[in-house]
Amino acid sequence: MYNEQDLVRIAKRENNTKRTYLVANRFQGKYIAVKPFQALEMFRALADIVKDRYSHEKLLLIGFAEAATAVGAAVAIALKTAYIQTTREQIPDVEYLYFLEEHSHAKEQKLVKDDMDSIIGEIDRILFIEDELTTGNTILNIVNLIQKQYSNKIQFSVASLLNGMEDTALTTFRDRNIDLFWLAKINLVPYAAEAASYKTDGTIVLADSERTPSQVQYIKINKMPDTRRLVDAVSYADSCEKLYQDIAAQVDLKGRDQILVLGTEEFMYPALFVAERIEAQGKTVQFHATARMPVVVSREEHYPFHIRYELISLYDNSRTTYLYDVGQYDKVIVITDAKTDMAEGTATLLNALSLAGNENIVLVSQ
Repeated sequence: MYNEQDLVRIAKRENNTKRTYLVANRFQGKYIAVKPFQALEMFRALADIVKDRYSHEKLLLIGFAEAATAVGAAVAIALKTAYIQTTREQIPDVEYLYFLEEHSHAKEQKLVKDDMDSIIGEIDRILFIEDELTTGNTILNIVNLIQKQYSNKIQFSVASLLNGMEDTALTTFRDRNIDLFWLAKINLVPYAAEAASYKTDGTIVLADSERTPSQVQYIKINKMPDTRRLVDAVSYADSCEKLYQDIAAQVDLKGRDQILVLGTEEFMYPALFVAERIEAQGKTVQFHATARMPVVVSREEHYPFHIRYELISLYDNSRTTYLYDVGQYDKVIVITDAKTDMAEGTATLLNALSLAGNENIVLVSQ
């Protein structure tokens, strides 16, 4: 059983007047480092809530970028369905369905229309997977878009780790026959005041390329299926197992007992999968990921974020991304699907890890 007190930590978003607070789920593995089994155990608990509900329907699961990409993949694998995630990245030679996530720092979301066109006539229901629902407006935006684009009568449901919707919003979803499922109900009312109460005196580190770790191992792997495009979740899980096997064959973890596995932005689930497999070998493993959202840092003990490393994105040299509260480990394994020619972003990430005291790094890319 999960509850608000166990899961939720409140932080302050930077320069976001639409929503001033961030609800950080401490088991989700996005902003806060987590033991891999804790994250996947929570994701599978969400899958268990819905697994028998639609057993006679053909489902498409859609996970939301960027924080819910791993949640979505994990639930889709548990339910053995088709899966696709939304994205903010540019994919060549495709058409998109655009919609807004209005409270976000990066409001524009998109879904590959080509793939939706190919599957929409074969499914009975779309199950959206989210980390957190507050107003439900983002879901309604994409539901309205899909209903406008396609004439067939698709049913919709939403499963989220956290749900903070008020009664009026819940009624709106009920009236539109959109089923809602969640692990924990949360109360948003005090969050803005709590976020505002913290001092903004944490440490901000501008990562550069002047200092790099003393030992960096570069590993190239075969291209993974891209969940920004439509995938079969069972096949995707097989690809993640192959990824783990490739890494295990090339990375020596002997004598390395404290391990960090790090994903990048929207690319979270494969890194989390690998982290759990390494954890199962008896290692002490932590997992989290770089993020696009700037969150205020504070020195206050009970505040969730204390040090913010500012990086050049591995996906876009013009974009800043962030890494929070990196610890010191015997080995760090970074797993990314970013283009390998993004040298500036790679250099700043390696620099941040080195500044945090990590000198033995493995960079896994496609």
